[in-house]
Amino acid sequence: MKKELPKQYNPKEVEERLYSGWIKDGFFHAKRYKDKPSYTIVMPPPNITGQLHMGHALDNTLQDILIRYKRMQGHSTLWLPGTDHASIATEARIVEAMKKEGLTKESIGREAFLKRAWEWKDKYGGKIIEQLKKLGSSCDWERERFTLDDGCSKAVIETFVNLYEKGLIYRGERIINWCPHCLTSISDAEVEYEEQAGFFWHLRYPFKDGNGYLELATTRPETLLGDTAVAVNPNDERYKEHIGKMLILPLVHREIPVIADDYVEMDFGTGVVKITPAHDPNDFEVGLRHNLPVEHCLTDDAKITDNYPKYAGLDRYEARKAIVKDLQAEGALIKTEDYTHNVGTCYRCSVSVEPKVSKQWFVSMKPLAGPAIDAVKNGDTKFIPERFDKIYFHWLENIRDWCISRQLWWGHRIPAWYCETCREINVSKSEPHKCKKCGSENLTRDPDTLDTWFSSALWPFSTLGWPDNTEDYNYFYPTNTLVTGYDIIPFWVMRMMFSGIEYTGQVPFDTVLIHGLVRDAKGRKMSKSLGNGIDPLEVISKYGADALRFALATGNSPGNDMRFSDEKIEASRNFTNKIWNASRFILMNLDENENTPHIPANLALEDKWILSRYGKVVKEVTGSIENFELGIALQKLYDFIWDEFCDWYIEITKIRLSDTGEKRETAKAILVYVMSNTLKLLHPFMPFITEEIWTTLPHDGKSIMISPWPVYDKNLLFDDEEDSMERIMTAIKAIRNRRAEMNVPPSRKARLFIETRFEEDFTKGAVFMTRLSGASDVTIGDGFELEGAVSVITDSAKIYIPIDELIDIEAEKTRLKKELKATEKEIVMLTNKLNNEGFLSKAPAKVVEAGKEALKKNILKKELLTESLMKL
Repeated sequence: MKKELPKQYNPKEVEERLYSGWIKDGFFHAKRYKDKPSYTIVMPPPNITGQLHMGHALDNTLQDILIRYKRMQGHSTLWLPGTDHASIATEARIVEAMKKEGLTKESIGREAFLKRAWEWKDKYGGKIIEQLKKLGSSCDWERERFTLDDGCSKAVIETFVNLYEKGLIYRGERIINWCPHCLTSISDAEVEYEEQAGFFWHLRYPFKDGNGYLELATTRPETLLGDTAVAVNPNDERYKEHIGKMLILPLVHREIPVIADDYVEMDFGTGVVKITPAHDPNDFEVGLRHNLPVEHCLTDDAKITDNYPKYAGLDRYEARKAIVKDLQAEGALIKTEDYTHNVGTCYRCSVSVEPKVSKQWFVSMKPLAGPAIDAVKNGDTKFIPERFDKIYFHWLENIRDWCISRQLWWGHRIPAWYCETCREINVSKSEPHKCKKCGSENLTRDPDTLDTWFSSALWPFSTLGWPDNTEDYNYFYPTNTLVTGYDIIPFWVMRMMFSGIEYTGQVPFDTVLIHGLVRDAKGRKMSKSLGNGIDPLEVISKYGADALRFALATGNSPGNDMRFSDEKIEASRNFTNKIWNASRFILMNLDENENTPHIPANLALEDKWILSRYGKVVKEVTGSIENFELGIALQKLYDFIWDEFCDWYIEITKIRLSDTGEKRETAKAILVYVMSNTLKLLHPFMPFITEEIWTTLPHDGKSIMISPWPVYDKNLLFDDEEDSMERIMTAIKAIRNRRAEMNVPPSRKARLFIETRFEEDFTKGAVFMTRLSGASDVTIGDGFELEGAVSVITDSAKIYIPIDELIDIEAEKTRLKKELKATEKEIVMLTNKLNNEGFLSKAPAKVVEAGKEALKKNILKKELLTESLMKL
């Protein structure tokens, strides 16, 4: 039975049917072959709290393009999917839900809370995975992982214990970033800085002996309560005599010393700074150098502690107002000035973080950072674009020890037990029954969990079975390409790099492909506050996944942000329709038992041209994908399919398809060959429509996604025929343009007289010109003497068209004269208006400018009309 395509493409029906078929046939499942190279991508695991947004859609579209391309090239491809437990975000969701029931974490206890957390994960955690499937993601779902699953948890414990035994994990009191809303520590990479308007409060701190004061300025007067010193630079001549003296801390009236430290910049402000070791990272370091006490004045939720009864319980910002008022009353406030500065905020909740001295677990980073820096400098791993290695180097070269403990319950619990008898810390892969030091059985486990990024850092190898020496680990690791946004280079990329090198002895991936953000049509970041977010699922529902993928890949350039607009989606839909209609045309002209794609022996000029162009597109598209220029690859395909194949070759073949015999058979064979193979090139970008058409056309194999990728073939290069067709097409386009300028209707035919030195080319192309340029007859010669003819000149021919065959000359003269008269009248009216002082003085500037622009246009129109009349 002859196969056909429906009149209209229905993406919803096609996508659901094909995707379930692909999964059923196991096309996404990666197998290990001795004679096949592997190609592995690990999906950046979305949070289980996540909802598919445009960033996910772009990230996963790019990964799927690469995976489908490598699969067709014959690699054993593994795209390993999974989700992240997202400790802070998930715990916040569950706590919020419990609040509605009148419950708290503490009221139900840890075990009951974790039971709820796993139930929540089971109910909502797979939502984003189902959404990724709608996009067409060809992941190996049989290998789907979760950062809290047994295998990943085993890797986390192994890593923690090994690093602890090497002395690279330690517990200590350090200054950390504390989120007063999430009530947990966060790492430096999780702090986002934003510019905020604030003030500089200039204060005077009097000397104990009553002999004067020191002036300093602060942006945070509420932390004055925790001051334990005032510092100056040891080389500052203004203050040398005061070093070692005692000051009286305003409001608190505690004695604090004047100390000397190189940290103080002499030329900033007064050259005097207050030192609050408990609430400032730089002050903490100064405090260590000078053995200063650490005085906490803020609670975990950023309220004033009970040590200061007058302000106890006040929020930090309320306390600030009260303290400034009291400083003024005490005479300690000199002046207030406006000041704009960068303030660190929590990347999860956007609340301003508090630097806080706290006992936490840390990873010693310097020994781990070095090899990770060298790996990129040596080229073991490369960034695309290369410029993003600067972010990577900046973070690693300036890295502080990584605070990995979090005051949360949802996550990997730290494998450390404290002996209540001798205070020894027992770190173990399994729960110890007695203290390794004193033998006591009175052990208490550390209540904290590990930073989510600690487990994510192991993702490329923990998901493949590490620390066990599994077959998957040996075959698919190291992975190949990591696709991610530039915003998580410090969060994730650098941590995977130093983790992979430290634990496996190899870089985790050879290439990091960086993409930018998806912005709106105006270039703004998509956000809830602007209300400019676009739901990718709505786009898929309305236009189909292929249209969304096409819009995201079009114009995409590594590392650069992209704009997403309605116009892009419209262009996607139009392209989809173009391919669909072209395929329907081909199928309508095929017989029931057509041969599978092949190239027949006797090729016409146009056949050699399209085959040659197709061959070059294979080479160019393959090269662009290899260089990760996916947007360029898609643009080349778009131009070839739309302009060359559909608008030219298909139109030209209609001449032979109306014939019988060998010419018709050859035309059909080339249509099928070029279309089916071009669909292969397009498949990674638009998997659904290409599969639907390819399997309807004559084909070899069960699915386009496991068919071989087209290979560049020099035997398909026909440079001379390309040149010949280019001359003919240029002439046809020039004739069409001239007819359009003269408003000649397509139905009006006219003779063509072609003067050219390429007679053979134009003789072969005469039939095309008759069909495509409105020619009633084509005469080719060395020269013509014609009166009353329009001439069209190209670089290879001079073409004459009798003007009276194009237009009714007298009627055209009448029309032009009428239009010229109306234009001259408009010019007079506009000139008078613009010479009128009353109009110029009263009319808005925009109106005057519009009048001047209209006058220019009408003067130009008059010139063109006059020229047209002269020609007639």
